[in-house]
Amino acid sequence: MPILFRGLSRFFVLRRAFDGARRAGVRAFGVAAGTLALAAAFAACSPTYDWRVVTNSASGYVVDLPAKPGADERSIDIGGTVVRMRMQTAEAGDAVFVVGTVDLPDARADTQQKALAFLRAGLARNVGVQPDAHEVDVPLTSGGAVQGVEMRMTGAAGAQRQMRTIHVRLVAKGARAYQVAIVADREPPPEQVDQFFGSFKLF
Repeated sequence: MPILFRGLSRFFVLRRAFDGARRAGVRAFGVAAGTLALAAAFAACSPTYDWRVVTNSASGYVVDLPAKPGADERSIDIGGTVVRMRMQTAEAGDAVFVVGTVDLPDARADTQQKALAFLRAGLARNVGVQPDAHEVDVPLTSGGAVQGVEMRMTGAAGAQRQMRTIHVRLVAKGARAYQVAIVADREPPPEQVDQFFGSFKLF
């Protein structure tokens, strides 16, 4: 997603990732400062999903991605605390698949909730709608699960007010918060959405 940000409204900007997409012939969708820059317009009519298992030991997760992933890293400010955010991104058709990891200063429950609330508010603000949200279990590789929230929203993003659909899961474990998202200019095929989110597991 450029990932972003002035504060967390920029959380999803993925500017470097989209710069890489441009070089690959993808027309990226730019956004104004402080806005969640979301998704690119891709030329392919029939997207190819070349799923592969990606294990990210540094960020503590495993996930299936539909293309060879790119990476980005930068600092963000959450409530006056500067933290690092790392991301992996993959493009397929008109959709961008993103896993963002925010390194928190500690593993306290209130720190986790503050980060998740920040991410959630930024997503809603930047497409101008309140999400359809519900609780979801995010599985662990060791068995069991931690509770997260799953959201879906469609709204006009950026200066050009282009419609974007976002599917996202937010979850925290230990001293990390995660944003697992698909951003597209149209509704992705349900089986691809299920493959992505169903494969995401935390260590």
